[in-house]
Amino acid sequence: MDGSDADDERPPHVDPAVRLAAGRTDVEARIAGLSRQVAALADEQALTTHDDEHDPEGVTIGFERAQVQGLLAGARRDLEAVERAERRLAEGTYGRCVRCGRPIPAERLDALPAAETCVACAPVRRRR
Repeated sequence: MDGSDADDERPPHVDPAVRLAAGRTDVEARIAGLSRQVAALADEQALTTHDDEHDPEGVTIGFERAQVQGLLAGARRDLEAVERAERRLAEGTYGRCVRCGRPIPAERLDALPAAETCVACAPVRRRR
């Protein structure tokens, strides 16, 4: 048995443009859904006549709205990351670490299509 059999077992790598387009679609759908939730919570809060801040029955509308707004902010950051990756793809630098310039492994790009850094540089970026 030669090494070629093992290579055949790995999933084929998907075209980066296809991965990024799928990522964009997913993130845009998340943004749309979260935006609807924020609007619905704002409407609900406007219709509420009692002071939900002191409601012993559970989570306040304000708290819930803040949580959804936080998720929405994260989704918008994800969209910005996809947009940066699309620019790198157009410029021909997609798949190269923005910190050290080394290639980002295909497996990392399969898992995180908008990855900007290689595995070695990723922790450095997170500590900032």
